[in-house]
Amino acid sequence: MATSRLTPDQIAQVAGLVSQYISTQREKYAARAVPVSAQQRAAMKGFFTSPLLESARLLVLQGERVANPVFYPMLRSLGFNNLPEQSAMGAITFSDVVVSHEAFSNGLLFHELVHVEQYRQLGIPRFSDLYVRGFLNGGSYEAIPLEVNAYTLGGRFESDPQRPILRGRRSKTMGSGGETVRGDVPKGQPVPPVDAEKP
Repeated sequence: MATSRLTPDQIAQVAGLVSQYISTQREKYAARAVPVSAQQRAAMKGFFTSPLLESARLLVLQGERVANPVFYPMLRSLGFNNLPEQSAMGAITFSDVVVSHEAFSNGLLFHELVHVEQYRQLGIPRFSDLYVRGFLNGGSYEAIPLEVNAYTLGGRFESDPQRPILRGRRSKTMGSGGETVRGDVPKGQPVPPVDAEKP
């Protein structure tokens, strides 16, 4: 799926709908979500900042699933038949609120906290825009650069959960949106996964 299948106005409209969906879902689940536990914070220490770990909220759903956005039928009518099914995801991050359909493993938590950091740096509107454009340009959920970033860092974490991910220089890892992974972090400091450069 190429971005050219939608006009720039349609892309902006879809990004706006995604942003609204994220904000609405965050509000819906925030009151039931709980802070990251001390045990979970200890496992994530060195990978994420203390303020991020203190502000993130988690919710494991019991007997319910996150519903797909109400605008999915409109997108399907335009030929988008491989949209990510929300109810099939292990977890979904709505800004600083992570809603899970299963118990949090350290790997799942790490992946979702990468998204919390992405939202922190980008904000909901920019995250939504990059997510939509990433899906359109890549043609699938798996090709969205924000997801590639989270899965790549998550894989590194799972291969060595005792070693914080540090980089020595700036390196491009995202793509069409001009985002980068910050690599100019002093040794021993947690590395935020995404640093959006202004266009």
